[in-house]
Amino acid sequence: METCLVTGGAGFIGSHLCEKLLGKGYHVLCMDNFITGRKENIQPLFSNPHFKFLHHDVIQSIELKEEVHYIFHFASPASPVHYQWYPLETALVNSTGTKNLLDVTLGGPTKFLLASTSEVYGDPLVHPQKESYWGNVNTVGPRSCYDESKRLAETLTTIYHQEFGCDVAIVRIFNTYGPRMKKDDGRVVSNFICQAIRNLPLTVYGDGKQTRSLCYVDDLIEGITHVMFSKTTSGEVFNLGNPHEVTIGELAIVIKGLTRSKSEISYHPLPQDDPKQRNPDIQKIGDQLGWAPKISLEKGLSQTIDWFQKNQGKS
Repeated sequence: METCLVTGGAGFIGSHLCEKLLGKGYHVLCMDNFITGRKENIQPLFSNPHFKFLHHDVIQSIELKEEVHYIFHFASPASPVHYQWYPLETALVNSTGTKNLLDVTLGGPTKFLLASTSEVYGDPLVHPQKESYWGNVNTVGPRSCYDESKRLAETLTTIYHQEFGCDVAIVRIFNTYGPRMKKDDGRVVSNFICQAIRNLPLTVYGDGKQTRSLCYVDDLIEGITHVMFSKTTSGEVFNLGNPHEVTIGELAIVIKGLTRSKSEISYHPLPQDDPKQRNPDIQKIGDQLGWAPKISLEKGLSQTIDWFQKNQGKS
């Protein structure tokens, strides 16, 4: 049985990935230090004999007692609220932590997948964003601890591929939502849902005309595994997200309707460096691997709302 190491495995996306890998018949080592991950996300997995949890910070040196065949590097605060709470930890987990994990791949035939982000494109001047776009990023702004450290993580991953022949791939993840999001993560979907189910004002920053492209977590996990387990993706970079674009104002109205909320919409100033448009060009992964998201926004939001309603005091 092959073994997968998932760093950040107790986080929102990481926990869904651990669950998926166990379902595919892999042995899973889940590594997390619980800065933003939660034990509740992986609690149901402890009864699976092929699941093992390692409490560790990847910034520290990594010594594994067993061979791993695949490394999924998802350890990092990922929402603006969380990485601005932990700017130094964020910068280090994506730099030192990435190098520590890449060093593990030098010891054997291990494939490494870096969870990068659409934030490497910054506030894009090109729309939609192709993998070839270099981005428009403020190196000293409030988001730079995340944006720039992810860009460095991509550079390190590429160096290990070119200099040492490591088998690596990079996925740039666009806005993702679904069950197990944290209510305090500052993301637009979790913000709107938590406000709507309590009939609180929906907080819209700016004029609400800025856009996002939202991918349901199950679709994202399918894309991640497509990239990792393909033999044709070494050294490649892929956008992962849903190209269906929606304005923030439209999203607020949809969530208000799905929750049957009485919430009003409250407008506030747009935060510094908040991107006006974010939309992935996913032609590359579609052409090479045949992946595309399948879950509609309404269906995904309905399932996410249902989870938040059942876990109001826990998320």
